[in-house]
Amino acid sequence: MALTHVALPYEQDEEFLGAAYPFLNEGLERDETVLAVTCERKTGLLREKFGTQVRYVSPSSFYEHPARVVSRVLHQMEAAAENGRRVRLLAEPEWKDRTGWETVEWLRLEALVNVALARTDGAIMCPYHRDLPGPVLDGARRTHPLLARDGRPRDNPAYLDPAVFSAMCDLPLPPVPGHALEMPLHSPDLREPRALITVYARRYGLGGHRLHQLLVAFTEVATNALGHGEPPVLLRVWEEKEALLCEVSDRGHWCPPERHGPGWLPPGTAGSPRLGLWAVRMLCGLVQVRTGAEGTRIRLHTPFHE
Repeated sequence: MALTHVALPYEQDEEFLGAAYPFLNEGLERDETVLAVTCERKTGLLREKFGTQVRYVSPSSFYEHPARVVSRVLHQMEAAAENGRRVRLLAEPEWKDRTGWETVEWLRLEALVNVALARTDGAIMCPYHRDLPGPVLDGARRTHPLLARDGRPRDNPAYLDPAVFSAMCDLPLPPVPGHALEMPLHSPDLREPRALITVYARRYGLGGHRLHQLLVAFTEVATNALGHGEPPVLLRVWEEKEALLCEVSDRGHWCPPERHGPGWLPPGTAGSPRLGLWAVRMLCGLVQVRTGAEGTRIRLHTPFHE
């Protein structure tokens, strides 16, 4: 068997359950590991049917971070395969309260699931309520090879190659605001810029392990820019919408070898030979990479609060 990734557009509970029930039940009949991630109300409906045969996970914990959820699900599927089992996952993404940029990156994730998990034989169904914003529904149609119709998965003619969809997500970034702090980077000794980030972060209550993760991510990005980019290399730091943003830029035009975007796939995945940017993505809430004729920018977002 190969990976199956199905989008389930629905409006009423009956439409949701008409596809979710047979999808989950098939996994139980085949003695697969079966998980369901959806809202509390629909979890209650599934419990009435399946009881404790299905493992239920809250969306807030499952969808807390894009790179980490890919890593976790990949690990679960590989561990199950070692024991001769398959993982079947009903996963309804959370879209409420996400910023526009977060929505773009979670949609990108839906596309790259088809690559990151391609070597597994997992089964994933992603419900999408038809009341969601148009760009979210359009993204769902473009990122799932299969579409549930009349309760059954069918080929999706709107599906795009994940590399094409990922490139479409690389929209121009907003300009750095005028109030941002700026520091040129000249040396691999990064104590001064790390101190600048620390002072600015603590001004907004950002500390502990999240500040440590940001400093590790910044060090990786800055070291690469100094070693492989073109001067001037600049650090800019500012706050925006309850998050600390750190951007490292240089004048080099970097051409990443990965078809699906730099650092988006776990190490060992086809087309993802390196650890660096994947580790950076694991450490920060949101990482945006842009490269072109004017240079390369990597923008790190760290929320002030968990």
